[in-house]
Amino acid sequence: MPRRSVLSPEQLSSALEELEGWCVKEGKLHKVFQFPDFIEAFGFMSKVALVAQTMNHHPEWSNVYGMVRVDLVTHDSGGITEWDVTLAKRMDAFA
Repeated sequence: MPRRSVLSPEQLSSALEELEGWCVKEGKLHKVFQFPDFIEAFGFMSKVALVAQTMNHHPEWSNVYGMVRVDLVTHDSGGITEWDVTLAKRMDAFA
């Protein structure tokens, strides 16, 4: 698999303008999604899991009841790449 290039600070800043509610935290794209209950949160995670598996790009995430905390980073590239931005946009569409 080709190596994914880390976004420049300018590219990352531009990407963040398109991503509502996302920020960079500890070098990763970060967002907390809130859902009315566990079933809605788990359903969201299930939809994302199918996309992530297809992309071979998996989020770092945790779930407590209606909350899903997400961190995205491309580990093999050592930073945030376009793959992270793409997955973030897909997550926002599912939410």
